[in-house]
Parts: sequence; structure tokens; C-alpha cells
Amino acid sequence: MSSVIASTRFSVLDRSRTREGRPAAEALRDTVELARAAETLGYHRFWVSEHHGVPGVAGSAPTVLAAAVAAATRTIRVGTGGVMLPNHRPLVVAEQFGVLESLFPGRIDMGLGRSVGFTDGVRKALGRDKQDADDFGAQVAELLGWFEGTSPTGAHARPAEGLRVPPFVLAMGEGALIAARAGLPVVIGDLRDREKLLRGVDRYRAAFRPSPWAREPYVVVSGTVAVAATPEAARRLLLPEAWSMAHARTHGTFPPLPPAERVGTLPMTAKERGLYESGLAGQIAGTEEQVRDALETVLKETAAQEVLVTTSTYDREALRDSYRRLAALFTG
Repeated sequence: MSSVIASTRFSVLDRSRTREGRPAAEALRDTVELARAAETLGYHRFWVSEHHGVPGVAGSAPTVLAAAVAAATRTIRVGTGGVMLPNHRPLVVAEQFGVLESLFPGRIDMGLGRSVGFTDGVRKALGRDKQDADDFGAQVAELLGWFEGTSPTGAHARPAEGLRVPPFVLAMGEGALIAARAGLPVVIGDLRDREKLLRGVDRYRAAFRPSPWAREPYVVVSGTVAVAATPEAARRLLLPEAWSMAHARTHGTFPPLPPAERVGTLPMTAKERGLYESGLAGQIAGTEEQVRDALETVLKETAAQEVLVTTSTYDREALRDSYRRLAALFTG
């Protein structure tokens, strides 16, 4: 076993991706089942995401889904990757995580992002606009203040006040600096753009200030990792997500995942084709040996303490097999 891989934590982020012809409720149940499998395989955390008004994603209420995941598991840490803080009042977020931590003590993580709605319509429905992300640093400080009991309002977040729910910031660029200045762990992706990833990690470590929440920098790198018996089978895992991303970036809506075998039959414009091929390039995908070598390179370059795997695909059995094969690399 690789020593650098063995000393690294591996975790899972599942976005409850819907599949063509299948109900959204099934995607949520699949997420819970995957969490059970991840716990058995030895993954450290299992996180869920927040998306609004997206046909291809069923996970719109991450703290609700996290509660279901935590109730269905016993030992794995459970959290969000992330709650998009500009969409919510920090008091309400503190209360939600306070409830989760009270029900599942010592197992809850609070991953926070700074994105707002995917489309103008969603942002309008949320009562937000793109500029709300500019206040992310202040929103994080207010949120942590509810746990610390330091709100200048004189109000108190129950049952959050006094609890210690580990916060993480999902970020690149400016967000990484916000995490560093607040003294919080950071989650940085994606693994394809290695130069951008390394810049983000370096900026974060250089600007980090110790805090009660983290005495030292803590780096989680995130992205797709697909493992299969052959390179071709691993690449096939990537096809549905690559097509959906290309479609989203050209049509403004993120569709359910199509089966891999159908992706090749779907018409694409030249622009879509370029985005699709770009989505396949640079991913960590292949046999166990190939993925091990690629992960060793990433971990040596970044010195990250943790890898958050975000793989999505249509074939759920192939996805579970990928996670099984990956787990064998870090559990021996």
C-alpha cells in the first residue's frame, strides 16, 4: 500500500444526481444507501450538497438529507458539501446544525459554500442575487458567532450555542482566503486543473491564521475519482456527468444523467462537444494501479490531508464498485 495514500483520509460527496426515467425520490434513497456502503468501506465522511431548481439534482435540502444519512449510519461523519450560506440566514443554519449535532453528537460536519442560485429565476425565488456572495466572509463570522454565543443581537441559537460542529469552507480563489483568515479547514477542487488547485492551496496556507476552530491549515482536495477493472470501463463512468455538464453550460439547465451507452448517440454542437471532451480530460480515472499513481502525485503536490471524492454516474452498481476499488487502495 502507498504510504502517502494510507495516511490520507478519503471521504465521499454525493449530489443525489437524478437519472433519466427514474424518480427524484430514488436518487435520495440511493444517496442514503451509498452512505451505508461508504461507512462499511471505511470512508471518513459522507457529505451531501445543496442545489435549487435543478432537474438533475434531487438534493435541495442538505441538512434534512444529512439527518436521514446520519440516522441510517452509525460511525461515519456526516455533513454538507455544502450549505450555500448566502442563500440562508446564519441563525437558521446554526440552529439546523445544532439540532443535527444534538441528535448525532460527534459525527456532524458543517461544510459551507458561497454560491447563490444557478439561474436568475432561482436567485429571484430565493430573494438573492449574485452580489450576496460578496458578503460570505461576514456571513461565516456571524454563523460561527451563534455557536460561540457572541451575537451582538443578544439573541441565542438553540441548541447550537456551545456546541462544536467542525466548519469547512468550500472554496477557490477569494473563498480560500476567507477560510484562511477565519482559521477554518478548506475544501478545494477540482482535481483536473492542477495549477489552479495548487495556487489555491498555496494561498490558503500562506494566509492561514490559527483559530479556536483549527490551529493549523487543513486541506481537503475534491474531485472525480473513477476506478474500474479497465481504463475503458473507468472512462465510461465519466460519460454521463461530462455530457450533463456540457449541456448545462450551453443550455442553462442541468439535466438528469443519461446512461453511458446513450451518450454517444446524443447530438452535440461543436461547442457542446468541446465542453464534453474537456469534461473528460484530466480526470483521475483508470485501474487501481493507475488511480493509485495519480493520487500519489496529487497528494505529494498538495500535501492535502484529505480527498473528497465527488464522482457521479448513471450506473449505480458501477459507482459502488468504483468506491469499493478505491477503498481498497487506502485500507489495504
